Amino acid sequence: MSPLEETTLNFVPLGLTGIKTSAIQLGTWRFGKTAETGEVEVGESGAHALLDAYEAAGGRFIDTADVYGDGDSERWIGEWLAERDREEFTIASKIFWQIRDGDPNSRGTNRKNLRYRIEQILDRLNSDYVDVLYIHRWDDDTTAYEMMKTLNGLVEEGQVDYLGASTLRPNAWKVAKANEIAKRYGWEPFTVLQPRYSLVNREIEGDYLEMARSYGLAVCPWSPLGQGFLTGKYSREEGLIGESLAGTSSRFKERYLTEENFDVHDVLDAVAEEVNASPAQVALAWLMHRDGVSAPIVGARTLEQLEENLGAANIDLTQRQVERLNEAKPGPYDTI
Repeated sequence: MSPLEETTLNFVPLGLTGIKTSAIQLGTWRFGKTAETGEVEVGESGAHALLDAYEAAGGRFIDTADVYGDGDSERWIGEWLAERDREEFTIASKIFWQIRDGDPNSRGTNRKNLRYRIEQILDRLNSDYVDVLYIHRWDDDTTAYEMMKTLNGLVEEGQVDYLGASTLRPNAWKVAKANEIAKRYGWEPFTVLQPRYSLVNREIEGDYLEMARSYGLAVCPWSPLGQGFLTGKYSREEGLIGESLAGTSSRFKERYLTEENFDVHDVLDAVAEEVNASPAQVALAWLMHRDGVSAPIVGARTLEQLEENLGAANIDLTQRQVERLNEAKPGPYDTI
């Protein structure tokens, strides 16, 4: 039996939706993604192998988007699901980014775009519905009234079960406004949120996380490992005084390869040694200990990476260890 098969992911509440989600969700943004080398990061066979392994570990929540791999991610998930009981899995997808050059209506959350693209999503997934449909970003060109009215229609027609909003971390008021509009008209509100959140990205702590708790919204963080920074793959010497780190963008360096973040990593490394785990596993376990967080979303290129990430479900941190990690880089308002 492989280590992955020895891992059993628990189910936790997905906010107040009434359904349960896997304690760690599988993100598929690397499926079909073309790397800077021109090669696909995870091809079809690799995607199916990762899905097999996630299933073997008890995972049942799969996160995708219609732009991942130009639709290949959804297509490969659909092929994989065809050999299984669709009802055993929770599938989430997203809509926002422009899909046709020169066509401004193929972007955003306008009714024309939402209604066209949900049909394409369901066709690729070979499914009658998605469990969660996220707006991938907020669309300032479409009123919240029109967006929520259209999204509610998708729910009433049975194409979508629950609604979510992704990456609105500085704009808690926009989610609250949309949900108040939905409440006024008896429409389906947002019940799931997907912000960026990690030990070194704590901007949602404060108004955003407080809003989510107030509404009872599920919070499923993406980039829980700080785009790989928290895995330990970068050294302080390379990051601070090295020449360039091949393949690393200047934006990444400015955001993550800082003295402050390497100080956080020092604390992370110390806790990881104490609990006999990897830094990545402890970073994920920290999120799973945060009040208001339902389940982090992890991605992987290889089975070994997936194995390591899912192993976080077996890590038990003490309250003092959690506090030390909190103190390493406090958020705008520390909520613990």
